[in-house]
Amino acid sequence: MNYINLKSRAKINLTLDVTGVRDDGYHELKMIMQTVELYDRVYIKKIDKPYVKLKSNLEWLPADNRNLAFRAADIIRSMYGIESGVFIELNKSIPVAAGLAGGSSDCASVLYGMNILFGLKINRQDMAKIALKLGSDVPYCLMRGTALAEGRGEILTRLNPCPQAWIVLAKPMISLSTPAVYKALDSIDIDYHPDTEAVINAINAGDIRAVADGLSNVLEAASIPMCPMIGEIKAELIKNGALGALMSGSGPTVFGIFDSKKKAAVAANNIKAKFNLRDVILTKIFNA
Repeated sequence: MNYINLKSRAKINLTLDVTGVRDDGYHELKMIMQTVELYDRVYIKKIDKPYVKLKSNLEWLPADNRNLAFRAADIIRSMYGIESGVFIELNKSIPVAAGLAGGSSDCASVLYGMNILFGLKINRQDMAKIALKLGSDVPYCLMRGTALAEGRGEILTRLNPCPQAWIVLAKPMISLSTPAVYKALDSIDIDYHPDTEAVINAINAGDIRAVADGLSNVLEAASIPMCPMIGEIKAELIKNGALGALMSGSGPTVFGIFDSKKKAAVAANNIKAKFNLRDVILTKIFNA
């Protein structure tokens, strides 16, 4: 095998709780992660040259060590003594810097693809350790599906599949710095926390309405003051028939959960027009 084509899927957070600050400076997290249908395409090919080359459909996207996909290939070559190089092509559909783990998902795909292409037979535990070196969301992006993530996000427990639903993603035309969001959160007294167990119970019961009722993300307390449109989009999604709406990750993307494709499509069109947004995407829960 000389090349491989992969799909790198986006994620949303059904819950996101911050329970403290760790000794290493990272925040202690407890969150339910869920993959959605939206994906980037990742093409990886062996080349004779002894280096990593990356290109994407976004001219402004870094194509060097600042890109997680590039770093994933580089670290695998270094750790496993691979002399030949790889060419990576990213066809991005997941909005960048959006709270949807697009970069982490591309990174996970490259780790997976390098393992297959070069017959490395890296086991799941070792792959997860490599993934964590690259980013807190990367271990989950290797797993995908419905999962409880704790610690920095690396302690993963697979959950029963989330009930199927349509998802509208809406990204304000602004980027939020994740470190800045967490720094702002540290100065806020959080008076609520997600009921993570209730959402897990709703997933187990196959009750998407109860899942939607339990949506909660404490980072909204920091992100919405930085970008008030987050709150406005949430309200508009509910007004347009969403069972529930929430900011994903540290934002700024907001998602709404819908029980019908028709309602979701109408809502997506209304949100796009009302807020004059470029990135409004209709997708659905992905569990396979």
